Amino acid sequence: MELMYTCPMDPDIIREQPGICPKCGMKLVPMNSSHEEGREDHSSMEKDFRKRFFISLPAVLLTMLLSPNIQKWLHFNLNFSGIQVLLFVLGTFIFFFGGIPFFKAAKGELFSKNPGMMTLVAFAITAGYTFSVAATFLFPKESLYWEISTLISVFLLGHWLEMRAVRGATGALSELAKLIPPSAHLLQNGNITDVKTSQLVMGNKVLVKPGEKIPVDGAVIDGESSVNESMVTGESRPITKKKGDKVIGGTINQDGALTIEVSKTGADTAISQIMKLIREAQSSKPNVQHLADRAASVLFFVAIIAGTISFVTWAFILPEGIVFAATVAVAAIVVACPHALGLAIPTVTTITSTLGAKNGILIKDMKGLEIARKISYVVFDKTGTLTKGEFGVVDVMMNQESKIKNQELLKLAAAVELNSQHSIAKGIVQDAKNKGLKISTVKKFKSYPGRGAEGIVDNRFVIVGNITLMKDLRIHDSKFIIPDSKIKAATPVYVAINNKLTGIILLADIIREESKTVVKRLHDMGIKIAMLTGDTPDVANETGKQLNMDTVFAQVLPKDKVNKIKQLQQDGNIVAMVGDGVNDAPSLTQAHVGIAIGAGTDVAVESADIVLMKNDPMDVVKAISLSRKTNTKMVQNLIWATGYNTFAVPIAAGILYPSFGILLRPEWAALLMSASSIIVVFNALLLRRTKLD
Repeated sequence: MELMYTCPMDPDIIREQPGICPKCGMKLVPMNSSHEEGREDHSSMEKDFRKRFFISLPAVLLTMLLSPNIQKWLHFNLNFSGIQVLLFVLGTFIFFFGGIPFFKAAKGELFSKNPGMMTLVAFAITAGYTFSVAATFLFPKESLYWEISTLISVFLLGHWLEMRAVRGATGALSELAKLIPPSAHLLQNGNITDVKTSQLVMGNKVLVKPGEKIPVDGAVIDGESSVNESMVTGESRPITKKKGDKVIGGTINQDGALTIEVSKTGADTAISQIMKLIREAQSSKPNVQHLADRAASVLFFVAIIAGTISFVTWAFILPEGIVFAATVAVAAIVVACPHALGLAIPTVTTITSTLGAKNGILIKDMKGLEIARKISYVVFDKTGTLTKGEFGVVDVMMNQESKIKNQELLKLAAAVELNSQHSIAKGIVQDAKNKGLKISTVKKFKSYPGRGAEGIVDNRFVIVGNITLMKDLRIHDSKFIIPDSKIKAATPVYVAINNKLTGIILLADIIREESKTVVKRLHDMGIKIAMLTGDTPDVANETGKQLNMDTVFAQVLPKDKVNKIKQLQQDGNIVAMVGDGVNDAPSLTQAHVGIAIGAGTDVAVESADIVLMKNDPMDVVKAISLSRKTNTKMVQNLIWATGYNTFAVPIAAGILYPSFGILLRPEWAALLMSASSIIVVFNALLLRRTKLD
C-alpha cells in the first residue's frame, strides 16, 4: 500500500507526498505515525513560531523607530546617513528569519497543487518586501519596511497563539494514553515482578493494589474492590468488582487488592479501541465541512483578485501613489486568508469527539452525529434497554379464602425457587430478599421441568408453577378469579399450599427507573419514541403505557425489526435505532442514526454511528444533546468566519477610505486575521465546559 501523509492536528488533510498542512501550516507525517509523534511535531512548530517572534521583535521595534511615518506620527525626528541601508538590513533579516515558516508552508501548498493561507501570507510579505527593496534604491522615501516587519511579527505571534489554542483542543488522545500505567505487578509462581505494561500477554496474572491503575483489560480471579471507571465509561459511581467481573485498563482500583487475568493487550484493549474511534471521528467530515472547504478554496482566489483590483484601483484609477496602493493590496490579501474558515469545523469535531468519549459516548462518524440533531423518532429495543431484562414481582393476588398474607406467600414460594436458575424463579427470590424476608430451607424438593417445582417449607406442602402444572396436578379454585387484563400484562406464577390454590405472583420485566425520565426528556426535545419487543401485545402495551410511548411494536421477530425502522422512515421520520450492537445490527444500519448501547469494552461496533459504553438509556439523550450543541458551535464558527471575511475584505480594500478616511493597514489586517482564527478555536473550546444532560 502506498504511503500517505496527513496532518496530525487535522486528519482531513491527506496527501500522497510529504509537505505542509494548508490549514495549520505544520508538517505532514506518514499516516501510520503515532498520534504522539504528531503532537511532538506540533509542539516543536509552536516553539519555533514563539522563538522567531521573540528573536525578531527587537528588530521590528527598531525598524518602526527608524520609519519616517512612525516618526511623523509620534512627532520626533531620527534621521542619519545610511538609515535606508539599515532599514534594508533589518527588513531583510525579519523577512527571511521570520518568514521562513511561511515560505516552507507555501512551497508545500504549491507542490501539492493546493494553494491556501500560507501561499497568501508568503505572497503578501514577499510583494511588500520586494517593493521596499526596490524603493530603497529607486525612491528612498517610499518603502514598506516597518509595515512588512510588523506584519511578519504579527503573523508569528498569531500562529504561535493559535497553535497553542489548537493544542489545547486536540489533547484528548494523549490524555487517554496517559491513563495506562507504565508498569504492572506480574504474578508468577507466587512471586511479584514489576514489568512494563507493554510486556504483558494474554493469560498473565496481575496484582493491582488499592489506589493503583488497572494496567490492561482482564477479569478478576481473586479479590473484591470498588473501581472508578469514570475516565473511560463516564460512570460517576464506583463499580464493585469481584471474581468473574471484567475490568478495563486505565481505570482506578480504589479500596481492595485485585488479582486480574489479562484478556486483552495492546491495540485490542478498550482504551486503544476508544482512541481508534476518536481518531476515526476526527477524520470523518460532517456535511457542513464540505461546504466550509469549498468556501475556503474560493476565498483564496477572492483574496488574489481583491488584492489585484485594490492595487490597480488605488495606483491608477484613484491615484494615491504606489506605496498606498501596495499597502492596501497587501492588507486585502492578508485579511482574506481563509484560515478561520478552515478551522471552524475541525476544531469543533475534535472537541466533540473528546467530550463524548469522556461521557461514555463514542462517535464513529461525524455525519451520524450531525444527523442526530434532526432526529424525530427514537426506536428502543425494549429488553435490557428500557427494562432491566430481569423479572420482578409486580403484584401478588391472594385467594380471599386463604388466611396467608402476601409476604408469607412470597416467602414460601421463594424457598421452593431458591436454587432454581430460571429467570422467573430468580425474580421471586430477589423480591423476597429485597423485602427482607427470611427464606426457609426446602425439604423433599421436586422439580417439574418447564412447569415448576414443589417441596416442604415450614411443614407446609408448597407447589409453585405455571397454569399447566396446576392443571396437571388438578389444583384449581373456581371462586379464585383473576382479571384477564392482569394475566395478559404479566407472567403469572401460581402458588398452591397443601394442594389448595392460595395465590398468584405476577412478574414482569422490570422497567428501569431512568426510562420514564428518558422518555420525558426526549418528548421535551420534540422527539417521539417507539418501542420494539417480542412480547405479546398486552404485555407490550402495558409497558408502553407505563412509559408513555408514542408507538409500540409488539411480537416483533428479530429479523422483522428492520422493517419497522423502514416503516417509520417511509412516514418521513428521521429515525435513530437504539439497541444491541450485535443482535440489532441490521436495524442499526437501516436507521438514519444507529446507536449501540451497553457496548462495555467491546466498542468496535461496525453497524453503529454512535456507541454508548454504558447500558444507560439516558446516554441517548446526552448523545442527541451533544449533537445539537455541536451543531450550534459549528454554525457560530461558520457565521463568524464567513462574516469576518465578508466585512473585512472590502474595508481592507479601502472602500471606506474616500468617505470616512478609514483604512485597514497590513499589520492590523494580520492581527485581525489571526484574531479571527483564535476566536474560532476558543469558541470551540467552550464546548469543553458543556454539561451533557
